[in-house]
Amino acid sequence: MFESAELGHCIDRDTYREEVAKLRQALLAAQFELKQRGDFPVVIVLAGMPAAGKGETANLLLEWLDPRHVTTLAFDESNDEEAERPPFWRFWRALPAKGSIGILFGSWYADPLWHWPLGDEHLISRRIERIVRLEKLLTDDGALVLKFWLHLSRDRLKKRLKALEGDTLTAWRVSREDKQFLKHYDTHAAHAETLLTRTSLADSSWRIVEGWDANYRALSVGRQVLNAIEHHLARESVKQRRIEASPLLPSVDGVRLLDTLALDAELDKSTYREQLERLQGRLNGLTRQPGFSKLAVVAVFEGMDAAGKGGAIRRITAALDARRYRVVPIAAPTDEERAQPYLWRFWRHVPARGHLTVFDRSWYGRVLVERVEGFASQAEWMRAYGEINDFEAQLDDAGVIVLKYWLAISQDEQLARFKEREATEYKRFKITEEDWRNREKWDDYVSAASDMVERTSTAIAPWHLIGANNKYHARIRVLEILCDAIETRLKRKEK
Repeated sequence: MFESAELGHCIDRDTYREEVAKLRQALLAAQFELKQRGDFPVVIVLAGMPAAGKGETANLLLEWLDPRHVTTLAFDESNDEEAERPPFWRFWRALPAKGSIGILFGSWYADPLWHWPLGDEHLISRRIERIVRLEKLLTDDGALVLKFWLHLSRDRLKKRLKALEGDTLTAWRVSREDKQFLKHYDTHAAHAETLLTRTSLADSSWRIVEGWDANYRALSVGRQVLNAIEHHLARESVKQRRIEASPLLPSVDGVRLLDTLALDAELDKSTYREQLERLQGRLNGLTRQPGFSKLAVVAVFEGMDAAGKGGAIRRITAALDARRYRVVPIAAPTDEERAQPYLWRFWRHVPARGHLTVFDRSWYGRVLVERVEGFASQAEWMRAYGEINDFEAQLDDAGVIVLKYWLAISQDEQLARFKEREATEYKRFKITEEDWRNREKWDDYVSAASDMVERTSTAIAPWHLIGANNKYHARIRVLEILCDAIETRLKRKEK
């Protein structure tokens, strides 16, 4: 892969100036259209050999473009906040919004590129798989992902480092790591070539640029950025639009999973109070154990309207230190959230170790309300199953316990609760016209939820289906499941 970058390239100063003048004008025009349309973001990944010109290239792009709509980020070792969360958390936070350009130094490639000799092949392969899935998610969502590898041969790297070190004004740019890289050049280059080969996809391929001649390097990267943006802009607009809902097909055997769930259970109020006090005390004790500081919990609540999600959540939070939990209510996405891939707004709320986050509704909206109401195309909600499973797998790998509750009630019970809310002054805020409208699509939601459970109930993050006609029983089951999950993980950590 690197052979194509080994040829010498040299552009004289006058030609360079003429080409830059034309390039800058075209880049600004393309950037203006990108911003005006707001259809997609541009993610530029800059990687390569030490001293190959990554910083200089980024500075030139910022000079040629309108810097107000360009963000640049370099990823070194994780800071304390980042180390407390899954590895890709910091990359999701850095993604540019639609209509903007993000320049990422190293990005999600930094660890597998430079730490390969220190890790094992299994871990590297898992990271590569995650990279491939992330980039596919981004490109499927319409993002333009441009990845540049700025290359230097061993001899040219040696000359570049010697020249930098020989000048008192630039000697600081040569680090001990750069010298070690040169010493083990062949090993590092082989690892890099393998990584690039395994992550060069049709929609996010690597572009190898020889980094020796600064003028050639700058023009090559600039032209490729321009051509790629213009080509992406020429495609049909990828702006989100309201789409007619895809038909919900019946199951093969005519039986939907949620139709088989028992909705009624016996539990009287006095017994409920006794069990509630015991379970809340147990939960509080578990979260105060030293081992919990190395864990985190994400609890997802889904279910029919008025199924008792809010009441169950309040019984959890009542047992916890308010400094250690957060409840995230999910409603329609904001303008900021619509400018990002749909999982972005959930990644940003992933808790640090020692904390618990409750999602009142969640990322499953893509395969529930967005599917049923036609806010997502069939291609979007169909691919969401795999994206969600990968997201939850990343959380589990990072020590996050993922608990998913579906609270189910009958149509008659829902109607009774709706009427009670309308008749009770302090509960009226809980009932809206949308709740009544959703009742008309009860069967569609049951079908979508049954598909959701079947496709996303995994060994690491199974769905817990709870019949909630008896709200006391539902609250106790929620707490029991939560306590058992934390206790099991704590015991596993002790072994």
